[in-house]
Amino acid sequence: MKIFFRRKLLLVVISLLVTFAVQTTTGEVATIPNPVLILIGQEQVQTGGKQLVRYNFEVFNKDEYPEELFAAAPSLPPCGQNTKASRTWIDIYDQSGKRLNGFCALGKSADLERLWFVLGQDELPPSWVYIELTDRQTNTKYKSNLAETTP
Repeated sequence: MKIFFRRKLLLVVISLLVTFAVQTTTGEVATIPNPVLILIGQEQVQTGGKQLVRYNFEVFNKDEYPEELFAAAPSLPPCGQNTKASRTWIDIYDQSGKRLNGFCALGKSADLERLWFVLGQDELPPSWVYIELTDRQTNTKYKSNLAETTP
């Protein structure tokens, strides 16, 4: 009877160890959600004597993005002269797909609270915009919802 119990206990222990080893070696990949883009507001700015309107946005779920997405990636192509561009680039588009602005050197997920594009004061803004986060290391894109440009 003791031998049977020991064998059963040994099988349970081995099963648990194998399960743990498989989970450790396969590594569970954390799922990264699509960004939830929200309008923070608008502000009047002046650049080069021109009156502009800056449309400010934030990724509401920015805390769900791992910091390594925004680490400097010198092994990937540079962003213009910036050889320390981040692994993930962010582009802002209007609802028809026209690119309005881009960010290639955000250093941390918290920087997703300061996304913006500018238009001339007399220009009519698009009704909706969205962003795409492009993880250049894995060639994965994360597309946001459509966000309004007026409060």
